[in-house]
Amino acid sequence: MPALPTLTVAVCAYTTRRWADLSAALDSLRCQEYEPAEVLLVVDHCPELGARAELAWPDVRVMANQERRGLSGARNTALAHARGEVIAFLDDDAVADPGWTGRLLAGYRDPAVLGVGGLVRPWWEGGRPAWFPPEFDWVVGCSYRGLPERPAPVRNFIGANMSFRRAELVAAGGFSPELGRIGSRPLGCEETELCLRLAAAHPGCELRYDPAAAVRHHVPPVRARWGYFRARCYAEGRSKATVARLAGAARALASERAYLRATLPLAVARALRPGRLRVALAICAGAGTTAFGYLAGRLADLGHGAPTGAGTAATAAEGAAAGSAAPAGGAPVPGSGAP
Repeated sequence: MPALPTLTVAVCAYTTRRWADLSAALDSLRCQEYEPAEVLLVVDHCPELGARAELAWPDVRVMANQERRGLSGARNTALAHARGEVIAFLDDDAVADPGWTGRLLAGYRDPAVLGVGGLVRPWWEGGRPAWFPPEFDWVVGCSYRGLPERPAPVRNFIGANMSFRRAELVAAGGFSPELGRIGSRPLGCEETELCLRLAAAHPGCELRYDPAAAVRHHVPPVRARWGYFRARCYAEGRSKATVARLAGAARALASERAYLRATLPLAVARALRPGRLRVALAICAGAGTTAFGYLAGRLADLGHGAPTGAGTAATAAEGAAAGSAAPAGGAPVPGSGAP
C-alpha cells in the first residue's frame, strides 16, 4: 500500500474578534490521529492578530497575507509557503474531527485523485431556525442536503474543508483573486472556479468527497437571520456570474441545473406540510434571490464589456444553486439526507 503523503494544514484568519473560534480550530489540529507535518496560520492584513498569534502558538507558522486582502490571497500565500505534498484548508471557525487528516490523506493513495474534501456539519450557536432549509446549508458554508452520503467524485468542494495535491494546485495558478470572501463580505465561489480549472487541466482525474473527513462549522446567530440568508444568496449569484465569465456558463452551472431541477423541487414538496410553509417560502426566496444576483452579475459584466461565455439571461435561474460542493456530472444523489 502506498505511503501517505506529507500534509500541510492552512488556516486563514482576518480578525481578533474570532479568537475563540481560531483557538478551537488550531486545538483540533493538535488532536489529530494523524499529525500534519506543519500548520500554517495566514493572517489577512491584521497585524494585531498576527502578533497575538505568534505569542500564543509558537508551534504554528504564522505569516501575513502577501497578496491582496481577501481569502483567495491568504490561501495563495499559504500555498506559496507550504512544504507538504498535500495542502488542506480548514476555516478559522471550524473544528476538525480527530480522524480528519487521516481520512483526507487516505484518498491520495489513488493517484487519480487530485483533491479530497469532506463533510461540514453546522454548529448553530443559537439553534437552527425552523424556517432554514437543509438544502440551503451552503448559505452558512456547510454541507447541504443533496450531497453524496458516501465517498464519491464531486465537481467542487466546500472551502471550510478541502485539500489538494500541492504541486497540481501550484501548476493551476492557485485561487483567483477575482473571487473569494473579503472580511465579512459574503462573496465566494473561488473553490468552484479553482476546481473547474483543475478538472480541465487533468482529464480523467477526480476530486473526491469523503463525508467521513468531517469538520464542525460554527454558525453564529447573525448568520441564522433572514437578512443574512438573503444577502448570502444574492452574493452567491453574483459570484456564480463571475465563475461563468471565467470558466463558461456551461461548465460553471452544470451541477446547479440538476440542483435546481431535482433537489429543490423535492425540497419544496417535503416542505408543503402543515407547519412548514416558511421552509417552502425560504426555498423559493433563496432560489429567486440567487438567480437575481446571477442575472445582476451577468448584466454588470455586459455593461463593462467583459466576455460572458456561453451563458445568457436565460441561464439566470440555473445560477440559483449551491456554491459549495456539488456532485460530479451535475447529478444529485437521490434520497440524500441532511448533513
